[in-house]
Amino acid sequence: MPRAAIGVDLGGSHVLAAVVDEGGEIHAKFEREIEDRAPAAVVDALAEVVRSAVAATRYDVVGIGIGSPGNVDPASGTIRFSPNFGWTDVPLGARVRDAFPKYQVFVANDARCATLGEYVHGVGRGTRDFVLLTLGTGIGGGIVVNGAVALGFQVGAGEIGHHQIRPDGGFICGCGKVGCFEAQASGTGLLRHAFRVAPSFPRSMLLDPPPVKDKDKVGDDARTWRDRLGSKRIRKAAQAGDAHALAAWNAFCDDLALGLANVIAFVNPEVIALGGGVSSGGDFLLDRVKPLVEVRTTMVPRGTTRIVRATLGNDAGAVGAATAAMRGGLVAQLPAAVPA
Repeated sequence: MPRAAIGVDLGGSHVLAAVVDEGGEIHAKFEREIEDRAPAAVVDALAEVVRSAVAATRYDVVGIGIGSPGNVDPASGTIRFSPNFGWTDVPLGARVRDAFPKYQVFVANDARCATLGEYVHGVGRGTRDFVLLTLGTGIGGGIVVNGAVALGFQVGAGEIGHHQIRPDGGFICGCGKVGCFEAQASGTGLLRHAFRVAPSFPRSMLLDPPPVKDKDKVGDDARTWRDRLGSKRIRKAAQAGDAHALAAWNAFCDDLALGLANVIAFVNPEVIALGGGVSSGGDFLLDRVKPLVEVRTTMVPRGTTRIVRATLGNDAGAVGAATAAMRGGLVAQLPAAVPA
């Protein structure tokens, strides 16, 4: 019977479980919203979608892999700290093992799981040194060095989003520092750039609320409209030639390029893959960013690092978590078979 694993992508607002075979193909997915972030409630939601996934497959399920935000003890699966959930020392692995005693359970950081998925089954295949960056509300990702996922002394390696690129005058990051790569070059960063340059474009319609019929709701509608202003709308306005959006987009791309050039200096990868919602800009993003990266690349031969779009999209986390479960950890490259 062919083998598969259940890959779980645990997010701050939802949990997804997928049946993933050894080739990285997804055969079924189940998702549930998370309304209560208390550990017991999250485990209940996680268990529900995992049970649905197990029931939906005829594959031989060999384990359950969970990608969770935060710093994770890989031996026990304990979440040492997760700002997304406000957790400290939560024994997530033990609680899931209690719910599913039949299966091996592996827990790792969600971004590192996504990196493993993209490396083994996505655009990273065939490389030895690889970096994944997911550009969403924040910046996640991970690093593969010489065929191994970099974990670090306390399993904290790969937090690329929290190196500072604008310590003077940058945006305040959720981690408390100023000018982190995540604060400047995530989807949230693009939105912040749009607001920062807005005073220079007093006639810009990008931030204007639409007309409303009920004048008593103007304030509420205006706030809602500003809340709906996201990276996709700014990018589309920039592509259409809107001056305000272009100014924000160019500032964002400049910060993104600065961080990418630093990544090249840090680890000299063969490929940097960009995932997440902002990467949907495709060539409009890459054509702007690549020359800016080249200008800032000095100690590594220019043009030798390929910057591309990731290919697994939102499935990378679940695919990577399932791959980790099948391999017994964040194993990027399997050892060569020993001849009989």
